[in-house]
Amino acid sequence: MADLFRRARGNSRGYDVDEVNAFFARAQAVYEGKSSERMTPEDVRTVSFSQVRHGYDESGVDGALDRLDAAFTRKERAGFIERNGQQAWLDRVVERATTLYDRLSRPAGEKFASAATGKPGYDKHQVDLLCQRLADYFNNGKALTSSEVRHSVFAVTRGKKGYEMASVDAFMDRALEVLVAAE
Repeated sequence: MADLFRRARGNSRGYDVDEVNAFFARAQAVYEGKSSERMTPEDVRTVSFSQVRHGYDESGVDGALDRLDAAFTRKERAGFIERNGQQAWLDRVVERATTLYDRLSRPAGEKFASAATGKPGYDKHQVDLLCQRLADYFNNGKALTSSEVRHSVFAVTRGKKGYEMASVDAFMDRALEVLVAAE
């Protein structure tokens, strides 16, 4: 089988070729209706691959995942609208967006629980900056793409300087879901 993506250069690590190929083959079969298996946009957003030497270059795979996420979201949206109507879809997106507002309105440094003493957490300042961008997007229509949120990386710190990672990850997954649905 020919490579689907460019390989990582030199001794660099990249995504495991077999895992990526299997995922994209499965996604294609599901998308084209050749498989009875179900795959959702969330499945695409949360997939992860092992890191190996001479694997696929991550940026190419990540870009393809962004496009695949958008394709599955469009398909899901079309089916939902066909069954329930355009207004029901808009109501659904708004409802999901409103679940984000509580955290976005909290003061900086208090948007999420702090990491436990000595435990790793995401840098509060960096998370708060992205939350401010999300608030500006929802409240003022300022530009922000799902890709920007998906590829955000927060520095890891310890204890009270950081937010508990799992809650930040869950929140960003929901924000990503809303952004993709609105795009």
